[in-house]
Amino acid sequence: MTRDDTDDAFADDDQLLVLPDALRHELKEPMGPIETDADRLLEGVDGPLIAVGDVVTYHLLQAGRRPDVALVDGRTKRTEVDAEIREAVTEGASIEVRNPPAELGVPVVRALRRALSTGDPTTILVDGEEDLVALPAIVAAPEGASVVYGQPDEGMVHVTVTDDHRAEMRDLLERFEGDTERFWELLEG
Repeated sequence: MTRDDTDDAFADDDQLLVLPDALRHELKEPMGPIETDADRLLEGVDGPLIAVGDVVTYHLLQAGRRPDVALVDGRTKRTEVDAEIREAVTEGASIEVRNPPAELGVPVVRALRRALSTGDPTTILVDGEEDLVALPAIVAAPEGASVVYGQPDEGMVHVTVTDDHRAEMRDLLERFEGDTERFWELLEG
């Protein structure tokens, strides 16, 4: 496993974007259809699969599909996942990064880009929080890819990436606080 950051503390220069309180309500609405059955969700997957969240990743693995990119943090709804889920989703984790809650930092954006560019399934273990990475994943994933993330107490949200979804996520990310110019440089390289 490689670490993308060298310091144990969250470095200020690693901070790119911070979720402003005014945008939090917009993220509560699902960005795609919600599915509770992983097998049924996978019937609609045609292309790369990016999973954001431990429980989502676990259900996809249980259904027999390893995501091409998985982002996990060992937590669900702010509590630790049980040992079975943690072991299943972190097995073979190849990148480890830090990313503070409600932020998108340099290490996680770099890890996402690297994971999307490799042909091998890649699991990114995030120390902190991975939830917001669904947004840049939708922007950076190829047309037709599936980004799946959890909607607490409802199920799995399945976003099939289109130009419209990318534009919507770009608009949302532009409204975050921080260095959007550097963020786009890192994400789009």
